[in-house]
Amino acid sequence: MTFRLNRRKLLAGSAAALGASAFAMGPGRAFAQEQRLRLMWWGSQPRADRTFAVTDLFMEHNPDIVIDGESIGWDDYWPRLATQVAGRNAPDIIQMDYRYIFEYARRGALAALDDFIPDTLDVSDFDEATVQGGAVDGSIYGISLGANSSAMMVNAAAFEELGIDLPTNDLTFDDLRRIGEEITANSGRSNFHGLSDSSGVEPFFENFVRQRGKALYTEDGELAFDASDAEEWFSLWAEMRESGACVPAEIQALDQRQIETGMVSLGHAAVSSAHSNQLVGYQSLNEDPITMHAYPRIAAGVGGGHYRKPSMFFSVSAQSQNPELAAAYINFFVSNPDAASILDVERGVPESAAVREALAPQLDDNGRAAVEFISELGDLAGALPPPPPLGAGEIDVTLVRVSQEVAFGQHTPQSGAEAFVAEAESILARDA
Repeated sequence: MTFRLNRRKLLAGSAAALGASAFAMGPGRAFAQEQRLRLMWWGSQPRADRTFAVTDLFMEHNPDIVIDGESIGWDDYWPRLATQVAGRNAPDIIQMDYRYIFEYARRGALAALDDFIPDTLDVSDFDEATVQGGAVDGSIYGISLGANSSAMMVNAAAFEELGIDLPTNDLTFDDLRRIGEEITANSGRSNFHGLSDSSGVEPFFENFVRQRGKALYTEDGELAFDASDAEEWFSLWAEMRESGACVPAEIQALDQRQIETGMVSLGHAAVSSAHSNQLVGYQSLNEDPITMHAYPRIAAGVGGGHYRKPSMFFSVSAQSQNPELAAAYINFFVSNPDAASILDVERGVPESAAVREALAPQLDDNGRAAVEFISELGDLAGALPPPPPLGAGEIDVTLVRVSQEVAFGQHTPQSGAEAFVAEAESILARDA
């Protein structure tokens, strides 16, 4: 869906307008003549609403700037972005994912932001590790919009109706399967199952292999897991489907990897895979209370596979005719207290210490839960993994496709694992 954000003209006097503009732009220079930027992001409608509101606020402070915004679902976002980059029609400001930032930066699609730090982009109160999370080969290509971790979204009412305790940090996969089976068998809700089928969810698979002492990729950009790991993963979810713990393949196929089409939001399951920053969005779309919980352990006592990561970045296109203005918009987005009040923690826990402090008293229960989740992972969380290599985004799509082929019976878990690993290795070899 595409939206046009129209310029607002301030009615205030020129002195007030100039003061607001100076505050909005931060330490960088002012932009006097009317200029236009394009912004593109993925996400739900609540995210779009918040982004529009912040962009509108930015334009109120800077009435000579026009921002055209485009909001797209995750699955459509990356093909659209690739097409626009190839056609030299890329948006000035690009919402970027950790899985893709290395690929886009190394292909020359993103502008290095180092020259704009700190005069236009003030990240002085960001944790240095956070700043470096957007670095590729020694240069900064993305500014983190928040911190998050992978998580399960749970329809708490569905659990309460059956007297089932909500998951704890000690939950194992065996526990999760039993919970799923009980909900599917006993819930009075129509066409309702305990769990979504998460066999194609890359962050969940990554969590699984990290618990096995591995990772998705090595520092050298090769696969860090093998077919035996993938077979175990596909087998685990095949057992979930066979026992009725999770939704059948034809229902899971409705999930387009957006909050609106997740199994919890569609009313088909009590548990879906997500990220911690998405709690705000899930609750806004669901009448039942939604709670957030860590992924299960592969066995009791085994450390978890979570890690704290940048939820997403804003990057600037290498094709932008005004990268400094794009950087100024990003600075406003991550550092302005009024912007933070609008954004809440929907894109993750803010990276700016000053923004976190200003936002804390305003957080509702969902916002506090998102912040607390990150801080209370304990031994479930480990170090940030090696950066995804070129082709990682394509491998993510491959996992989704092969998992569906296994679910629909076109592959056994073994043949699906072998096909997935072979195709992933081919992608990495091609892009090496």
